Amino acid sequence: MRVSRLRRSPRPSSPSPFEPHPRGFFVPDTGPFRLTLSPAKTRLLAEHGVKAVLAQHFDAAFAALPASSFIEDVLLKGLGARHVVCGYDFTFGARRTGNVEMLRAAGKARGFVVSVLDPVTHEGEIYSSTRIREALRHGWAREAAGLLGHDWEIEGTVELGDQRGRTIGFPTANVALGEHLRPRFGVYAVRALVDGAWHNGVANLGKRPTFGKLQENFEVHLFDFAGDLYGQVLRVALVDFIRAEMKFTGLDALKAQIAADGEAARTLLG
Repeated sequence: MRVSRLRRSPRPSSPSPFEPHPRGFFVPDTGPFRLTLSPAKTRLLAEHGVKAVLAQHFDAAFAALPASSFIEDVLLKGLGARHVVCGYDFTFGARRTGNVEMLRAAGKARGFVVSVLDPVTHEGEIYSSTRIREALRHGWAREAAGLLGHDWEIEGTVELGDQRGRTIGFPTANVALGEHLRPRFGVYAVRALVDGAWHNGVANLGKRPTFGKLQENFEVHLFDFAGDLYGQVLRVALVDFIRAEMKFTGLDALKAQIAADGEAARTLLG
């Protein structure tokens, strides 16, 4: 939902419509599921001309707010809304009792315009976050990109890992996964943004079964790159899936496969 002609909140919070995400609030053990985190969402909106983004803190009190109070207290008194834009399936208020029809009726009665966006479809099928999540969980990076209109990215801080990649000739940046959805574990051809320039590379997402690790890791190796990335926030675009995660009998087998993965990634990335 977007609201035009906003009055800025004196205490703006994280740049996302609702934070924390309602799904995470109602089902806290749901696991990571976010397709786009707040910094990336704000950047994408800015690229399309949005000048300000406000977030509504989502808690038990807000979840219990009746739909009529959401219109009166949040949209009108809180934001001074004159034009509200929402999706065709937008719901609001406690137990999702508010819907597009209720919003339109309130707009006519209270003097604000409501524009409803139709679903985006292809061959009769609606583009949705559910379809994108399904594609990523299968490792279908290119299909997810086709649905999104851009490559899906993981954006996180480069953390200090065990530096094992350096010892076998393939130094990697260990990128924090945070709340991002976990796509299929395995090896991907990727591009990473460093200091304003995109670099081709190959990345492994998984638990590194060869080394008996249980923690999820996202390790990115950039081709023909030398530099210290520790502490930097890295944007890594998943371009194509190469293979599923594997367990190797030893370091020689692992090094040979990493080299093959690198060549495959170079070919896929052109």
